Amino acid sequence: MDLPPLATVPPAADRRTPSWRAWLLLGPLVAWLAVFVVAPSLLLLVYSFCDRDELGRVVFDFTWDNFRRVLEPVYLGIFARSIGYAALTTGLCAVLGFPVAWCIGRAGPVWRQRLLLLVMVPFWTSFLIRTYAWITILKQEGLANALLQSVAPSLGPLDLLYTPFAVVLGLVYAYLPFMILPLYGSVEKLDGALLDAAHDLGAGPWRVFPAVVLPLVLPGLAAGMLLVFVPAIAMFAITDLMGGARVPLIGNVIQNQFLAARDWPFGSALGVAFLAVFAVSYLLLRRLGPWGEEA
Repeated sequence: MDLPPLATVPPAADRRTPSWRAWLLLGPLVAWLAVFVVAPSLLLLVYSFCDRDELGRVVFDFTWDNFRRVLEPVYLGIFARSIGYAALTTGLCAVLGFPVAWCIGRAGPVWRQRLLLLVMVPFWTSFLIRTYAWITILKQEGLANALLQSVAPSLGPLDLLYTPFAVVLGLVYAYLPFMILPLYGSVEKLDGALLDAAHDLGAGPWRVFPAVVLPLVLPGLAAGMLLVFVPAIAMFAITDLMGGARVPLIGNVIQNQFLAARDWPFGSALGVAFLAVFAVSYLLLRRLGPWGEEA
């Protein structure tokens, strides 16, 4: 008896090749990236090699002077300060966000939805309104000093606002949800049987966390670190409002070059340098191991 020929299975590479319908669906995303990401970045790159005249207009004359200014000690110090603040913000968000993500991910379905809603509530209010609310809390006549004086009247009102503490507090408050949500996605997928097996083998909580939990949630942690670290470097609204422009970061310098100094070529060079910092951060994250590639 002759058997019908087996159907040929196309190679994996052929099966993964997107069709024209897939490209059609991706068309709006590609167009959005081209118009609002690629084109502005190319314009920024072109302006960074230009010069300006006495009136602040861009002169298309090729020069490296803008990047030489970027490498001056004062601007390198601002870059270092920005990276330090962003790293501190990322670390605090990871320490504060992991317990929250763990509680949400291990909660029941009903409580999980409610807790996720609480994490998303701050996004219902304008960013400026939330920042001004912190200004009201931290000022000398605000709620924080009132509570402090009620506990220890001898301390008197403290200067909490317009300090590095206020800047870090504002950054952590603004970006904490961006750490919680990726971590929650990894914690939710965590197989509880692995934890039970580790406990059955005699591992205590302090052994289970680094040996079992941390490797499994590292993709979410890496994604959260990237989502917090990169925008925290260039954030200028919080440093202006809560720091009183006393702690300038690279975002403040770029804003001043475009709006106040009208030095668009130098501001573009600073922007290109910031993009380079982002690229280096991403590449370092990928080189940390397979978990970085997954993130």
